[in-house]
Amino acid sequence: MIMNKKIFKIYLVVFYIAISKLAGAQTAYLTSPDSETKGGIIFKGMITKYLLENETSFKWYNNNKKNYFPDTSILSLMENSKNNISFILFGGTWCDDSQSILPEFFKLQELSGFPDSSVTFFGVDRKKKSLGGISEAFNITNVPTIIVMKDGKEKGRVVEYGKTGKWYMDLMELLK
Repeated sequence: MIMNKKIFKIYLVVFYIAISKLAGAQTAYLTSPDSETKGGIIFKGMITKYLLENETSFKWYNNNKKNYFPDTSILSLMENSKNNISFILFGGTWCDDSQSILPEFFKLQELSGFPDSSVTFFGVDRKKKSLGGISEAFNITNVPTIIVMKDGKEKGRVVEYGKTGKWYMDLMELLK
């Protein structure tokens, strides 16, 4: 029996998460120097917002996070969705769009009380590749990509600044 592509993606993510948790001391991500930026670091694999927040060379993270003030309507939608959706994020620490949008997304997540456990975050290299073929399984071509999952299925995604040019407006439509 041929498995549906979306179901395969979900199984792949669950498998990857389970393997990384079982690995214990082994890391679920790799770091490498970014040859195109002096002193830059590329995170590749399953990462967290805390890695970005605590990386001293990523001044952009805290600066962009502190300067974002989400609208109450998106905060309300996020808060009301926290029990029935999850997110899969793909971003590049080398990418200007990721450096702008991801700190804003994570501030929105925190202010709305959306649980960390419902956000899975993958770092990609400049070729948009992550560990374990995850980015390929989700057909990631641009970053950041915010995938909204409901009941184990993809409800939709926001790629870079979205169709409206304001990522949070596209996200609002998906959360309604």
